[in-house]
Amino acid sequence: MVRYASCYSIRRKVLQKENPFPDRQRTNDGPVITETGEETTSWRKTDQYLVPSIINPSEKGEYDIYPTFPLGSQKIFEGYGSLAKWIMSEKKVIIDGYIGVFWKHFRNSLDQEFKKAGVKVVWFEMATTYRNSEEIATLINPFMGDEDPLFGTRCTKDLIDFFDNKKVDAIKPDIHADVNILIGCGAGLVDWEASLLYIDMPKNEIQFRSRAGSICNLGASKPDDPKRMYKRFYFIDWVVLNKHKKSLLPKVDVIIDGQRPNEPTWLPGDDLRSGLHKMSRNFLRVRPWFEPGPWGGNWIKNKINGLNKAVKNYAWSFELIVPENGLIFESDNRLIEVSFDMLMYQEPENVLGNAFKRFENEFPIRFDFLDTMEGGNLSVQCHPQQEYITSKFGESFTQDEAYYILDAGEDAEIFLGFKEEIKPEEFKQTLEESSSNGTPVDIQKFVQIHPSHKHDLFLIPNGTIHASAKNNLVLEISTTPYIFTFKMYDWLRLDLDGKPRSLNITRAFSNLHFYRKGESVKKELISTPVMEQEGEDWKRFRLPTHKEHFYDVIRYEFDTEIFISSENRCNILMLVEGSSVILETADGMKQRFNYAETFVIPAACHSYKLINERNSSARVIQVFIEDEKPAKPM
Repeated sequence: MVRYASCYSIRRKVLQKENPFPDRQRTNDGPVITETGEETTSWRKTDQYLVPSIINPSEKGEYDIYPTFPLGSQKIFEGYGSLAKWIMSEKKVIIDGYIGVFWKHFRNSLDQEFKKAGVKVVWFEMATTYRNSEEIATLINPFMGDEDPLFGTRCTKDLIDFFDNKKVDAIKPDIHADVNILIGCGAGLVDWEASLLYIDMPKNEIQFRSRAGSICNLGASKPDDPKRMYKRFYFIDWVVLNKHKKSLLPKVDVIIDGQRPNEPTWLPGDDLRSGLHKMSRNFLRVRPWFEPGPWGGNWIKNKINGLNKAVKNYAWSFELIVPENGLIFESDNRLIEVSFDMLMYQEPENVLGNAFKRFENEFPIRFDFLDTMEGGNLSVQCHPQQEYITSKFGESFTQDEAYYILDAGEDAEIFLGFKEEIKPEEFKQTLEESSSNGTPVDIQKFVQIHPSHKHDLFLIPNGTIHASAKNNLVLEISTTPYIFTFKMYDWLRLDLDGKPRSLNITRAFSNLHFYRKGESVKKELISTPVMEQEGEDWKRFRLPTHKEHFYDVIRYEFDTEIFISSENRCNILMLVEGSSVILETADGMKQRFNYAETFVIPAACHSYKLINERNSSARVIQVFIEDEKPAKPM
């Protein structure tokens, strides 16, 4: 045990000593030309720092906000100069990419390098081939949810539907140019025999840019209200662009990280695909990102280093919300981030194992933190039933959650389930009057409150009324859908923009299970650990989940080390007590994971070892998809 931990610690110290580039804690990286044609330094609206291009590794036992996967040396390149040099060796180049890229800025920055080298480049812009705004509005209208401020329906169109086929077919290379470059979202749709570059964008950065009004939705000519833009991103843009990205991944020659417009990093496509394959057989940890909220607390702010401490609070940490998280690869301390879905497009069976046939390219589990420490109560809410989320929103499975209490104050509580004497019509009338008149609601008259303690597990299958009260750090374990929260009461709060938060009382009452009430709540929705196995210095507990959940929760408690077989299942883990553990995979890779870090062991990593790095006992929770749906007692 000591040998592995010691080797790893030495390696990290050497990296720190040799790293001449400290973390560049900044919220932008200089002026850019936005998609509206404006040159500005205010192109992202957030207090969160940009991910640095050069890593400064975290200390042992310290939560790492920039987790990486090693590629080996001399793989990742940086800057427009090196990228332009690569392009100049080609005759025809396609530069495709995701929504949110500053295409004008990217073109201008490359053009400066080409002019320095005296290279004649002819540019073609894919944006000139979009269908007109009226046609695109008609195309997307069925998926925009009318006037609903939050929800639409998953788009069934393809990216090509946003373009005028005649204009696309008219794009022809100039035979007299040194280099022909076609650039923009969807450029890979054009039938050129050319090298393919792809610019990827993290989802959090897309949102920060949309809030600043510096980018547009797919095919749009100007920015919209940020919340409406997000709805269109989620239900339309991301859906069609993800399908397109999947089709391009096997033939991408260069992948580019576009989140730092003046400092892009890039990687040859073969090295990306090799890195994804190696990751799919060993381990991964996504890059978490953090957001303030009207009910947010101070646990994340006080406990996690490297974040901007000037913010009011941190309400959420996206620990493993994979539709929006990215994966960071590292080479010689240099970083490049790609979207998590690239791993699922290339290696879904390696990642999911037995669950692959059921979920294919979708990763079915999410982890996130809800921080109410010294904050406020979450909204009183529920999530849609299966038929409802499929018919109304086009999702393949619904939000079945559980709250694992990672930390709690002395007075911490959870709202869960109805009182025995609940009268649905009275409850609905009270909520509607509150929404209309701004009158407070005595929630305790209708909803049960339960004390919460560290390591408790509360079960929240779809249709269950629930909320975390203040002074909890909740690890929310759930199936992957993550925006389908029907708020019924939000304590008369305003959102961070000073506007009332949207309530969904009607939708909630179409999904609430009023039979989850009284004494049955404690029996069915509060998990009681069951010890299944034990050894000399370890124990394995099962934390029973509800019959609606398709995942199981296990907790290992051990003093020195434990060996775990994946059993061809994807394992999602977190160290919930202790300082740090060393993971050793069957392929011989080793990696440290610290307290409160979420990490994933793909099914193709058939077995692994966890080594406790401190003298006191460690606790690790493990979540995995059930092979088949067993009959669980109520």
